[in-house]
Amino acid sequence: MNICVTGGAGFIGSHLVDALINEGHKVMVIDNLSTGCRDFVNSKADFVEMDIRDKELAAKMAEFKPEYVFHEAAQTMVPESMKDPAFDCDVNLLGLINVLNACRSVGVKKIIMPSSAAVYGDLDTLPLTETMAGQPSSFYGLTKLTTESYLRIYHEAFGLPYICFRYANVYGPRQGNGGEGGVISIFCERLQAHKDISIFGDGEQTRDFVYVDDVVAANMAALHKPDLVGVINVSTERGTSLNKLVAQFKKIVDHEFNVHYEEARQGDIKHSLLSTKRMINELGLSATVKLDKGLTTTYEYFHNKK
Repeated sequence: MNICVTGGAGFIGSHLVDALINEGHKVMVIDNLSTGCRDFVNSKADFVEMDIRDKELAAKMAEFKPEYVFHEAAQTMVPESMKDPAFDCDVNLLGLINVLNACRSVGVKKIIMPSSAAVYGDLDTLPLTETMAGQPSSFYGLTKLTTESYLRIYHEAFGLPYICFRYANVYGPRQGNGGEGGVISIFCERLQAHKDISIFGDGEQTRDFVYVDDVVAANMAALHKPDLVGVINVSTERGTSLNKLVAQFKKIVDHEFNVHYEEARQGDIKHSLLSTKRMINELGLSATVKLDKGLTTTYEYFHNKK
């Protein structure tokens, strides 16, 4: 099949492109390289350097005629969304609308894309299920929650099917280039350079860390579920505090390091743990990569690339 991946030069997008090509699909990558890396793009993919907000996006997609679109391009940083909510909205909502309209114009069968655990806000009831109504504590979370409504209405009004994944905290090789790093990639970058690390808050905040290969597996499973529509969590349903994460790194890293605790950041969530029930029942898969193995692989990637 012809498949378009926006943000295909980024962290998750580039891994997804590799999996699609390995399965025999013809892939077009659209990326403006603002945070993506050209070297991450599979050599067998067609690469187009273009912003998803570009008015020529529909024409470019019409040339390729994709049957499916994976929309991975986004502004992904919570702190950046708090500093510049207009930019976050421009990329994550107006950019999305441009992609959706392009999908409609070329007759795409389905769009598959991520939302985020940030849509839940700081809810007390864990694990978080897809039916829960969230109150996001950041503009990033708000634009992602609004994304889900745009997808629903485009499906209901215009017949464009979708699957929208609420990713937990994704980590793995290639993360961090261009500012899209999560806490694990930030720790890896600093530790491989023999620098200390910082934690915002007391370190008891917990996250549901899911390895990038498990996220790609969910996307590939969605590709083969043509009748499935809606929102699905992608996670491990295991919470890990940042202090426990540090303890894991102390087992992996071959040198001593210090941890500095700083004031908690505005918009950050205290605890996040996503239910995997629908992922198991609807997609037929569970996350398989354990945290210790995923951390070791990720740290080795950062250590070897220096």
